[in-house]
Amino acid sequence: MENINYKILLVDDEPDILEFLSYNLIKEGYTVLTANNGKEAIKISEKEIPHLIILDVMMPEIDGIEVCEILRKNQNLSHSVITFLTARGEDYSQIAGFEAGADDYITKPIKPKLFITRIKALLKRFEFPNSKSTEKGYISNNLIIDIDKYIVIANGKEINLPKKEFELLVLLTSNPEKVFTRDEIYYSIWGSEVIVGDRTIDVHIRKLREKIGDSHIQTIKGVGYRFIE
Repeated sequence: MENINYKILLVDDEPDILEFLSYNLIKEGYTVLTANNGKEAIKISEKEIPHLIILDVMMPEIDGIEVCEILRKNQNLSHSVITFLTARGEDYSQIAGFEAGADDYITKPIKPKLFITRIKALLKRFEFPNSKSTEKGYISNNLIIDIDKYIVIANGKEINLPKKEFELLVLLTSNPEKVFTRDEIYYSIWGSEVIVGDRTIDVHIRKLREKIGDSHIQTIKGVGYRFIE
């Protein structure tokens, strides 16, 4: 897919940042949409269905965290990748972002070359590869995963998972009982070109447990996680 076919929505209340980021993305051939507040971001997202949404955390009225939570409830945006812009050292914002359903975060100040590299890595996630072992998904007595339709049914109830949670669940169920190390999970879900915080996996695992039940995902202390049927 050519860059021009990727739609990226930039959301920030500072015009200088919007102009700076837009310039660098347009130069790379991306189609760029902009919004300077949360309400406008929601409206544009629902209409345009961007491939990637870049949200500033600190905005008036509706902040980036709340915007992300609203967008993640929209099934039409389930495949959209969402990343936050956070000030360096704002660990609380990064954790809150993952809690809200974000896929990643980019720290300020932003260096153009690094920024474009991160964007390319994020967009690689948009096309989710089918699991080699599960082919079309996973079926058990109380859990059904349909990769093609992007559907998860747990205990007879359909649940809406953000993209990264869905990918993580598919990975774990692709080989039940296998212990996936943290490094394997990072590489498979986030890729080698993306650096994420140490607590990223923990947050996603906890949210999965809340939705499909505690009994399915076992923590192997100091190693990683495995799926139990």
